[in-house]
Amino acid sequence: MFKSILVTGGAGFIGSNFVPYFCQKYPEYHIVNLDKLTYAGDLSNLVECEHFKNYTFVKGDICNHEFIKEVFARYNICSVIHFAAESHVDNSIANPFDFIQTNVLGTFNLLDVAYKFWMNAPKIPKENFVYSRFHHISTDEVYGTLGEFGYFKETTPYAPNSPYSASKASSDLLVRAYFHTYGMNVTTSNCSNNYGPKQHKEKLIPKIIYNCLNNMPITIYGTGKNIRDWLYVKDHCNAIDLIFHKANAGETYNIGGHNEKTNLEVAYTICSYLDKKVPRQVGKYADLITFVKDRAGHDLRYAIDPSKITHDLNWKPDESFDTGIIKTIDWYILNS
Repeated sequence: MFKSILVTGGAGFIGSNFVPYFCQKYPEYHIVNLDKLTYAGDLSNLVECEHFKNYTFVKGDICNHEFIKEVFARYNICSVIHFAAESHVDNSIANPFDFIQTNVLGTFNLLDVAYKFWMNAPKIPKENFVYSRFHHISTDEVYGTLGEFGYFKETTPYAPNSPYSASKASSDLLVRAYFHTYGMNVTTSNCSNNYGPKQHKEKLIPKIIYNCLNNMPITIYGTGKNIRDWLYVKDHCNAIDLIFHKANAGETYNIGGHNEKTNLEVAYTICSYLDKKVPRQVGKYADLITFVKDRAGHDLRYAIDPSKITHDLNWKPDESFDTGIIKTIDWYILNS
């Protein structure tokens, strides 16, 4: 008998890498992929799932409470893996309402419906849902910014600096509250910047690749010295799998790749590889780099200490930035 697991936002970047992986690895699970299909969701990223007997796609909005109730009842949802979120910082600065609506209200709706569907009362699960789990995917941006040294740990105080990170921090705290107040079986993960196949071209790495291949300016904020810790998306999928199956209820894990790079280093790495792979007719790809006015409230540095998940769950990334970026660029060349 299939166990139905609701994956929200499964047509987005990380979700569309996770869903095929999860469907293939766990044929005994019925994966119900719920996605609103905004500009960031693309069903063409899930074509490999179309023949899977344990996969169902449902179009819908997590902000619609009654609709979520219907999905839980129709598919007898026993667990949730929650990716769905508005995630682009620039968009959150221009239009924060959508981020509060989806990331805060949407997460609340899922928690509220799951609690009432799985539990008779606080700390008393229904007989068929004793092992039901709600896993929430979040971001390292909830911790704010770092100086030249140090790392984000699970104990780092929250200090979000953008409407996006503030909305994700709010959703994290709601998940925490449902564990402490109601005894729900929840886990949370906060990850560093993901990269890899299927990412929307508004994000830094696919945008650089796309602009190179189309001889367009590569725009870099400020001086390009902002630092991010890069995590290959399939390493992230493996970490979520481990947390979902093995972590204790109420735990939070930071997932990072120990791959700190400035935005300018990322751009030069991509340009250098493309110079060899598909050289320009005239000049080098780095000639396309141009600096633009910095983003409002642009955090200087993010870096995660993943030692807790390494110690507790024996997780470590398979890809370094040097290996992962080549796989990523090659995918975009083939799919551009």
